Amino acid sequence: MSIITTETARVYNDLVVINKAAVKGYQEAAEAVDNPDLKAELLRYSEQRTRFAEELEAQAIEFGVAPPSEESTVEGAVTDAVAAVHRGWISLTSALLDRTDKAILSDCENGDAAALLSYDLALQSEDLAAGALELLRRQQGEIQLIKNKFAARRSQPG
Repeated sequence: MSIITTETARVYNDLVVINKAAVKGYQEAAEAVDNPDLKAELLRYSEQRTRFAEELEAQAIEFGVAPPSEESTVEGAVTDAVAAVHRGWISLTSALLDRTDKAILSDCENGDAAALLSYDLALQSEDLAAGALELLRRQQGEIQLIKNKFAARRSQPG
C-alpha cells in the first residue's frame, strides 16, 4: 500500500463533498420536473451519487485516510461552491419561472460538468493507489455517460 498523504486525503474529501452536493442537486431537479419517468431517473442518479460518496468514504478508510470531514479543502470549497450555486439555480429558477424539463436537464448537465472537473483534478494526483484510480475512473465514466445522456436529450426536438 502507498503512503497516505495530505493529497490523498484531499482527493477523497473533495469528491465525497461534491457527490453529496450532487445528491441534493438531483433531488431538487427531480422535484422540479414534470415528466414522471424523468423524475424517477433523476432520483436514481441521486441514489447513485449517494453510493459514490459511500464508496469513496469506505475506500478512504480502507487506505487509512481518516473519514472525510464535512469541511473541504480550498479546491473542495471551490467545487462545493459550484455545486451549491448549481443547486440554488435549480431552486431559484424553478420557483420563479415555469421551467421546462429540458432547461432543468441543462442545469443537471452543468452540475455534472463541475463534478467531472473535480474528478479530473483528483486523477492528476500522483499519490493515489491503483485501486483508488480504478474507482475514480469508474465513477467519472458513469458521470460522463449521464452528462452525455442529458446533452443528447436536450438536443432532441420537442
